[in-house]
Amino acid sequence: MTRRVVITGIGVRAPGGSGTKEFWDLLSSGRTATRSITFFDPAKFRSRVAGEVDFDPVQEGLTPREIRRMDRAAQFAVVCAREAAADSGLGFEAVDPHRIGVSLGSAVAAATSLEQEYLVLSDGGKDWTVDPAYLTPHMFDHMVPSILPAEVAWSVGAEGPVTLVSDGCTSGLDSVGYACRLIREGTVDVMLTGATDTPVTPIVAACFDAIKATTPRNDDPAHASRPFDASRNGFVLAEGAAMFVLEEYESARRRGAPVYAEVTGYATRLNAHHMTGLRPDGREMAEAIRVALDESRIDPAEVGYVNAHGSGTKQNDRHETAAFKRTLGAHAYRVPVSSIKSMVGHSLGAIGSIEIAASALALKYGVVPPTANLHTPDPECDLDYVPLVAREQRIDTVLTVGSGFGGFQSAMVLRRVERTTA
Repeated sequence: MTRRVVITGIGVRAPGGSGTKEFWDLLSSGRTATRSITFFDPAKFRSRVAGEVDFDPVQEGLTPREIRRMDRAAQFAVVCAREAAADSGLGFEAVDPHRIGVSLGSAVAAATSLEQEYLVLSDGGKDWTVDPAYLTPHMFDHMVPSILPAEVAWSVGAEGPVTLVSDGCTSGLDSVGYACRLIREGTVDVMLTGATDTPVTPIVAACFDAIKATTPRNDDPAHASRPFDASRNGFVLAEGAAMFVLEEYESARRRGAPVYAEVTGYATRLNAHHMTGLRPDGREMAEAIRVALDESRIDPAEVGYVNAHGSGTKQNDRHETAAFKRTLGAHAYRVPVSSIKSMVGHSLGAIGSIEIAASALALKYGVVPPTANLHTPDPECDLDYVPLVAREQRIDTVLTVGSGFGGFQSAMVLRRVERTTA
């Protein structure tokens, strides 16, 4: 018998808030948290806006040694993991540590620290040969992405499978999908899973500037992210993290755990076509959606809300609009769809997990977050994208999707669980 997997704890750090509650308050109010870049001088960049997190590691309870040792992305992950663990009410010390695992997603890992250290070692890029005398003793940690899930594992004493998933912008969906697989197959009973990325750095910003993927709408940063709008012209780079406690359903039920949602289906596919190009018919994403719905054993008409990738690039928005029509049929025109990237930007590998958090909270509160800044819909994007204002309605099933450079396409289905007490 296949074991069921439920989300019992959530921890979020995203632009505009310092925790899960603040994150949901931002989304449900339709406010935006994108702004002009403050982390470095962006004057020479084409795109000078971002979704930055106001994060104080001391206030978040990290020790001086943890702050010195961990990259910003690792700090985000550990803080979110601790919040998710507390939220779940699970006593991790009472669980066999070999039955607890960690699956963490990240696209650029310790990009923040690597860039900072290069600037120190090269004296701001002046010296061609770097001076190792100034090397931090923690450089190895920054160079090895697997340190991110290891830090999370150490924070809760997890001694089961611990892994990093790095599939670009679908990493946050794929890491949770992998965690579900481990619980379903019986390898573990509990997983701490999610994703983290802190890519608001000069080198990452320059990479996206070079291919003109990010928006040049620098005069209006609060309204720069415009998924599905006819005036959209690129995504807004952002940072953030979200972590979850996943448990086997029967165990959660016996302890009366608060359950946000059951993860009933997941699939990922690759288009084997182009690094950044997407076919306009949406076939690649549609295949991932189809398999996720099949695994959930639900009819497409049962989907009550679609949390779109909605990056704000013309190609992607049209691709996934076609994918929704291809998989949901006539129901695609009735189901509410929205993109939270309009409010918090695109945090690369982390955003898939942040969007899972939004989907689970939408189920809990019966609210569809809006697509902010959507004033003039693209005629080719002709679905119900819930513009500007959140919509209250009961939701039983959410489909959340992601699309990433390299051709990655992922989809996950979350469903309401009515009661968990024995």
